[in-house]
Amino acid sequence: MALADLSTVRLLIVGDVMLDRYWFGEVSRISPEAPVPVVKVERCEERPGGAANVARNAAALGARVALLSLVGKDEAGESLARLVTEAGIDASLHVDEGVSTTVKLRVIGRQQQLLRIDFENRPSHEVLRAKLKEFQQRLPDCDAVVFSDYGKGGLTHISEMIQLARAAGKVVLVDPKGDDYSAYCGATIITPNRSEMREVVGRWKDEADLERRATELRDRLNLGALLVTRSEEGMSLFLPGRTIHEKAVAREVFDVSGAGDTVIATLAAMAAHGADWADAIHVANVAAGIVVGKLGTAVVTRDELAAALN
Repeated sequence: MALADLSTVRLLIVGDVMLDRYWFGEVSRISPEAPVPVVKVERCEERPGGAANVARNAAALGARVALLSLVGKDEAGESLARLVTEAGIDASLHVDEGVSTTVKLRVIGRQQQLLRIDFENRPSHEVLRAKLKEFQQRLPDCDAVVFSDYGKGGLTHISEMIQLARAAGKVVLVDPKGDDYSAYCGATIITPNRSEMREVVGRWKDEADLERRATELRDRLNLGALLVTRSEEGMSLFLPGRTIHEKAVAREVFDVSGAGDTVIATLAAMAAHGADWADAIHVANVAAGIVVGKLGTAVVTRDELAAALN
């Protein structure tokens, strides 16, 4: 299938942003101090993570993207603001002086992740209220809203935001977190991965059992659809009255981190353009197949996706 022109699509991405730092190096010996490898760092990279990676993926597909989130008053927050601006994203990053910008530092040796170190704390109520007010102001200028919940506290008012977005007639997509999805009630679609889904509905014994549990969850939360991304088992979309399965795109899997960001960004762009769910998840599945072949939080460009679809 041909990839639609997504340049007219306007997306508002709201959620927890973070800075992904990578230290790449060589491993040639074990430390004499402890049984751990010694990594001689040779280069460093910084990439937008979390909701910022969703925004970056959507922008790489050609969509017009606004990002609403918060950062700390620190060097990591400044780096993140610079990176998303360079990616062509209209970013509004509210500064909370009481928090540190969330940073995930990954140490990579021989193309393998050896260690991840997280720096994070929760934002203040005042900054969150200011973000909610701006959300209301930005709503009329978008076709769809994506909520990227990484459980860092930036989406305290998500229930209110979903109600406002749905009342304004917007498509609402949520990448969820945690074991209680009640806050996402009324969304158009939520996109848990396999382990996140198990956390909420329990283990299923077969496909019929998964369908029953997914349908119950969708009905309870009053969702239009529920997409479960299932790694090597592909994706399953649960709609009222039918289920659509997409097989995983067979390729060498290098790194699954950030694949969920690519899926929801692609899904949002397609849905905002007016694609039906079957086409939207097919394109999102192909995009996921491309991005897992890249190291770290990465994006799929419009050209890469168009070529793969052809």
